[in-house]
Amino acid sequence: MRNMSLVGLTLMSLMAITGAEAQDAVRPDGGLPAAERPPEMQDIAFEQRLNTQVPLDLAFVDEDGQAITLADYFNRDRPIVLVPVYYECPMLCTQVLNGLVSALGVVSFTVGQEFDVVVFSFDPKETSSLARDKKAAYVDRYARPASAPGWHFLTGSPASIERLAQEIGFRYQYDSSIDQYSHMAGIAVLTPEGYLSKYFFGIEFSPRDLRFALIEASAHRIGTPVDRAVMWCYHYDPSTGKYGVLTMRLVRAGGVLTLAALAAFWLLMWQRRERGTGECHPSDAASRM
Repeated sequence: MRNMSLVGLTLMSLMAITGAEAQDAVRPDGGLPAAERPPEMQDIAFEQRLNTQVPLDLAFVDEDGQAITLADYFNRDRPIVLVPVYYECPMLCTQVLNGLVSALGVVSFTVGQEFDVVVFSFDPKETSSLARDKKAAYVDRYARPASAPGWHFLTGSPASIERLAQEIGFRYQYDSSIDQYSHMAGIAVLTPEGYLSKYFFGIEFSPRDLRFALIEASAHRIGTPVDRAVMWCYHYDPSTGKYGVLTMRLVRAGGVLTLAALAAFWLLMWQRRERGTGECHPSDAASRM
């Protein structure tokens, strides 16, 4: 019984530590404790601004170097999946696009027919040649060649980028020391008129939910807010060999969870052993007769 109590206390301690790590790592509003957030993360968010119309007169440049406005994509009576990324992002942006294409590959609707995808870079230094390469890679990955006209990879001026990001609730920060951006991961679905209808957060998206969101948006309906699957993009600094603070907290929390699982496994094995050694032997039965 003494061993059982020690194991129980150990498990409770590990669970308490794990809970503390998780609570410190990510708050319900999608942030770190204010005292522990690096300057690059002070104003990072992806707010759900449902039923807000994006400014359709905003000017961008497409993957072919042609000047366009958002209105060019919102006059076709079909919804839009809007994706904020930057093309040379070393971390989450590629995973967001990969996750989106994987989900769309399962959806029966086809890009360019029932809906379009508009990807815009929030790095004003990026060029249309980068956008063209990204489009080629993801059209190939999507494996529906006829869909190419429905994929749009944009670059733009600081003014256009900042206005669009502001309207969709996407707040990010540039870290000049390593030439990278801190941002959150997610996508938005818009109605054919350009109203924000649904948000999805993270880097993996449910094909079923995405299909329903496209149906809702195509019917000019506004969806409901979703729970955030908080995913931050914060840099790995090769000069110091360190990850951002959130990454390290999540790694520590994962380590504690592993220890808790091992302790639970040890406890289960110990209990089975105790039950095995406590079985009634024939000699015990004879003594009771």
